[in-house]
Amino acid sequence: MIVLFGVAVPGLTFALSGDASDGPAGLELNAVQTEGRELYAENCATCHILSASNAVGRVGPNLDVLRPNVELTLDAIEQGRARGAGQMPADLLQGEPAQAVAQYIDLVAGRVR
Repeated sequence: MIVLFGVAVPGLTFALSGDASDGPAGLELNAVQTEGRELYAENCATCHILSASNAVGRVGPNLDVLRPNVELTLDAIEQGRARGAGQMPADLLQGEPAQAVAQYIDLVAGRVR
């Protein structure tokens, strides 16, 4: 029993350290990507489809199909977009929050069904 406890404690310590968290489909999210997931839910999920966040928005593009890289996502966040029926405002997020969302989308888009 003592050996089992000795093994469990380091595992628990690692799990609570905040270095990584379980993401969708078993993907490891680092702290920045975890923040990006939260910010995506607050700022993006209403308009965009992203299976990893259970987002079913219908105004903006389906990010699972588009699979944008970090640079494209940052450009869209900073410059905004006006296409079709919807318009994404410029500077929806800035700096580190924008980077966090872009890194999260880059990791998960198109990987969860």
